[in-house]
Order: sequence, then structure tokens, then C-alpha cells
Amino acid sequence: MKKPELLSPAGDWPSLHAALDSGADSVYFGCRDLNMRHTAGNFDVLELKKIMAVLRERGKRGYLTLNTLISEPDLPRVERMLAEAQAAKVDAVILWDMAVLVLAKRLGLTAHLSTQASVANAAAAKAYADLGVSRIILARECALTEIAAIARGLKESGSPCAIEVFIHGAMCVSVSGRCFLSQYTHDCSANEGRCVQPCRREYLIRDVEDGQEFVVGSNYILSPKDLCAMDFVDQVIATGAAALKIEGRMRSPEYVKVVTAGYRAAIDAYAAGTLTAAKKQALREQLSVVYNRGFSTGFYFGRPRDWVTPGLEHSRRKVYLGDVVRYFAKIGVAEIRLRNGDLKIGEELVVIGKTTAAEMFTVTEMQINHQPVAEARRGSPVAVKVPIVLRPGDKVYYWKKI
Repeated sequence: MKKPELLSPAGDWPSLHAALDSGADSVYFGCRDLNMRHTAGNFDVLELKKIMAVLRERGKRGYLTLNTLISEPDLPRVERMLAEAQAAKVDAVILWDMAVLVLAKRLGLTAHLSTQASVANAAAAKAYADLGVSRIILARECALTEIAAIARGLKESGSPCAIEVFIHGAMCVSVSGRCFLSQYTHDCSANEGRCVQPCRREYLIRDVEDGQEFVVGSNYILSPKDLCAMDFVDQVIATGAAALKIEGRMRSPEYVKVVTAGYRAAIDAYAAGTLTAAKKQALREQLSVVYNRGFSTGFYFGRPRDWVTPGLEHSRRKVYLGDVVRYFAKIGVAEIRLRNGDLKIGEELVVIGKTTAAEMFTVTEMQINHQPVAEARRGSPVAVKVPIVLRPGDKVYYWKKI
């Protein structure tokens, strides 16, 4: 079988490298303007060539997101960004505004239609394909049977247009982010990628007659759980979707690493005929380690039943510890300055840097002034034996069980 493309988020350089190191076939990213994750780290438009060079070295693909609501004053910036994308030879631009599509086609850029367009039927998919879109990221409200029907409808029409679907990550209480709550409360439009997620908070309701107050938090009716398709990823692949997408450009590099690795293993096992129920369960448990709001099947089996979440359910979190001062490649030792706590043998750490992709390891050996120690105190430099390459300036974190 032809494996579907595994597409991972890259909100910054560490996440980009985490995705590549964990088996992503491609990454999607935004510049610091006109993308639906405005508060992610994002990239400078002048970094596009460097991004694509890194991807080309690894044999991977890169897609630029330019998928916000485009107003009239935005058009000059859109043109400049598309010109830079063309010069950098990005593999595709993820868009949904017709002006962006017209400008992208004029420059010979490949266009992928964003989920913001809410395509949920084969007729709409065919119409966009006829306009020159080569891939359609379906509305998240599509069920498995509907995805299969849309993919089949495109194929039967002779269209080369492919289908992409989300398999993991945050879901929105609105329709693919088209919500005015953030705009109303904080003057930060979700349609411009600036959502501050007021939907995720507890709310206080007050009886206007006698002043009785109640905290609405037990159900969080506006805050949905995260999508997780691991339990039925084989059924998603069977729909004919050409690409499976992980949401998370605002999430951490360790999130990108763990989730990408999990779905990489699942896709490969499916192709090899070894994706058992036990394998899926084990991979799902791995996914639950990193940041999540609890897992839901989303709309894949129709209207969600287990929808809302009372909070977060991940079992690990990172806590800042210090920085890498020097790395000695010949002996595999890093000098770490402990700035925010003590360090003991057996402690689990995660290290993140611009090109250090959320490397995780357990401390087995330490020295201070060339003498072995079992514990190092805050404020001191300590030499730590590490199984991976680290770089001066990398940030070191405890990888704590919650």
C-alpha cells in the first residue's frame, strides 16, 4: 500500500526538528503574520529559504500557512509573502481566501485548501479542485463514511485532487475557528489567528435577582477535548485520505516529538500488517504523556458524545532547570548550569534548543570538578554524561511525572 503522508506542526525551529527526527513526512508552518496561529513562535518570512533547505536535506516537504481572513489592506503583504514562498520553493501554500488562491496560481505555487473553507462534501471538493486546488483539508466535522465518500467522489470524477484530514490535536467549539468570542472579549480575532481561547476558562454565573453565584467549571461546555484518532487510525487510512495531519503549532517541541513518533509507528505498522489493538492501545498511552485536554474521537463517528473536558490530563510536564554551557563531543558530556533547582542521578530531563529537538534522557553519571557526584546543587555547573548531541545555549528541563 501507499502510506499516507504524515504532516506535523512546526511552530518554531525546535518543533520543526522534533517533527523531522520523529518521522514526519512533511511539516506546516507560518510566518509572523497572516496565519491561524499568530501567537505561536512562527518564522520570519526571510527564513523560508533556510527552512526549505533543511527540509530538502532530509527529503521532506514544507507547507506555508497563509490561511487567515484576508482584508483589503492585507493584500500587499500577501503578495510579498507569496513572492518569498515562490523564491524559497515551498511545496505548497495552505490557504482558503480566493485572493490568495489567485495570487498563488499566478506565481505557479501549489495550493492546499485550508480546513477554514469547511469542505464537507464531494461536490464542493470538486469545485475547488476545478479552481486549481491540489489538496483539500476537510472540515473537521466530517465522519469516516463522509471522508471516504468525498475521496471516492474525487477519484471517480478523474480529479487528481487529494484529501487531507486531522488525526490529533485541539478542537474548537466553533466551526474551524470561525468564532467571535475572543474578538468580543479581548479584541483578538480568531479569524486572524489571534484567539486567546476564552472558551477554555471557568465562568461565573450570577442570579440577577438575589445575587447567587455559581462557577460553571465542572463541564466546561465551551472547551472540547482533544482529537485522538489512534484507536481507529487504520479506519482513517482506509478512507483514502492522502495525508494525516497533527494539530499543534502552539504546542511544545516535546509534544510534536511524542505525537509524531506515535503516529509514525502506527502508519508503519498498518502498512506492515502489524497494527493490532494492543499496539494502538500502547501508542495511545504514549500520546497521553504529553499535553492534552483528554481525548475524543471528534466527529469521526458522527456527533461527538464525550465532548467537553474539565481540564488537562497529560502525565508529564517540563520544568526549567538550567542551560547547557558547553558540550564535549568526544566524551559525550555536557556542562550544565543549574539555575532553577538541584539535579540527582536518576532524574529524567528534556533538552530543547533551536536545533535540539526535545531530546529526552535519564541522568546516569555526573561530575563536579572531575569527581563523581550523586547530586548537584542549584547554582553550580555540573558535567553530565548525555547520550545525545547537545549545544551551548540549549535549555534543560526536568521531565516531571504529574
